Amino acid sequence: MPRHLAPFASGLLVAASLPPWGWWPLSFLGIAIYGSLARKRQEKSPLATGAVFALGWFLPGMAWMWFLTAPGYLIAVALFACLHGVAAKAAASFNNPRQHTEALIVFHVLAETIRLSWPFGGVPLATLGIAQSQSPLASVSPWGGVILISVVAFWIGLSHKRVRAILITLVLIGCANAWDNTSDTGRTLTLTVIQGGGDQGTRAINTDPREVFVRHLELTKSLQPSVKRSAVVWPENVINVSSQGLFVDSREYSELAAETKRLQVPLVVGITESAGPDAFTNAQIVIEPNGVISSRYDKVRRVPFGEYMPMRSLLSSVGAPTHLVPRDARAGDARGWIDIGEERAAVAISWEIFFGGRVNEGVVDGATFIINPTNGSSYTWTILQTQQVASSRLRAREQGRWVVQAAPTGFSAFISPRGEVFNRTAISESAVIERTISLYSGRTPYSQLGNAFYIVLLVVWAIALLQRRYRAIPRGAS
Repeated sequence: MPRHLAPFASGLLVAASLPPWGWWPLSFLGIAIYGSLARKRQEKSPLATGAVFALGWFLPGMAWMWFLTAPGYLIAVALFACLHGVAAKAAASFNNPRQHTEALIVFHVLAETIRLSWPFGGVPLATLGIAQSQSPLASVSPWGGVILISVVAFWIGLSHKRVRAILITLVLIGCANAWDNTSDTGRTLTLTVIQGGGDQGTRAINTDPREVFVRHLELTKSLQPSVKRSAVVWPENVINVSSQGLFVDSREYSELAAETKRLQVPLVVGITESAGPDAFTNAQIVIEPNGVISSRYDKVRRVPFGEYMPMRSLLSSVGAPTHLVPRDARAGDARGWIDIGEERAAVAISWEIFFGGRVNEGVVDGATFIINPTNGSSYTWTILQTQQVASSRLRAREQGRWVVQAAPTGFSAFISPRGEVFNRTAISESAVIERTISLYSGRTPYSQLGNAFYIVLLVVWAIALLQRRYRAIPRGAS
């Protein structure tokens, strides 16, 4: 066990660079210590060294999952640790020190890239991108997103010529800050976000949905009509009529229609409604001052073990608490945007903000800003919520757009295209925040290329490395 303390400690340093702790320079220190250990143990125990490093990283960094599903948390951490163990093992086959370092970079970043989409559609939290969201390195987001940040972070941490790596990175940061291919349209919107407040660590099955709705309605009623205001934004699913039927037939719809008429601006609200006896929908809709629902987006990427229960029958048979998710959310199939007045907003509902591709979809279709209605009230502590703010910062930079985040119990905030956070609320606070945001056009290099381009580059890089290794093996050697 003592021999595993060092790689575990190096992983803990990476974890400490993540929100809510946020000591981002520790990412590089943790990776550097791990790299030294990986070189020393290249022949004897590379798989264990890589896996234990990842355990130190993910056990704290993904602790939010414990409140969602304790078995799922343990399985996910073990699975992702194994991915990094395999990456370290694959890199260990390169005897040349420079090639070994290069292989560590490419295989560990590939392990991280797998997490963006697998298993269950991906669990892209506790990433190096999130850790670097408030560091200068986040500036490269519009050029390459989370994948490029991960490559550079591993490169700086593992490189034998670290000073050169840092200097080249500084040049890259300067270039990315100077140009991202987006521009201010000159148009603005003034948006009001409603955060009703309430306790953290609560679940929908133990909460009166009417109580949550009333908190947000009362704050909305406190607003005075204003010709400067463009829209009022509510968080995800604070209107829950899934046990009653459809939203348009509900009491809540009538009450909100009255408010939109009084305020004379659209209300952008999150609803859940029935989709049959065993399913529900989670959507963000726009209610116009005349009561018409003019735009709607149904959430596509659902939270595994939170909004749907994978392997329900199997888990039920072994006594897992599947009753916490009695019905599964039905995934939507629409593009990720809604129209608010004459402007289009990219929409990432809650969990979807962790996926760059979901946000990019709306921008491709002409969105000039981004909204992230969310609901993190099920989670105790703030690991998930702070990592979500960090992800909103990354999405803002990746797309060169303002992000408006709205949550019922925090955090709500406005995030600029440079990743600056404004008007951030406190956890459990009852608050109204309002800001005028600029609208942007144009698409960043990341938006135009998408994650697929960078994944292909990583795979080509890995193949080229393997070919070099193969050619270096003398003929007749095993």
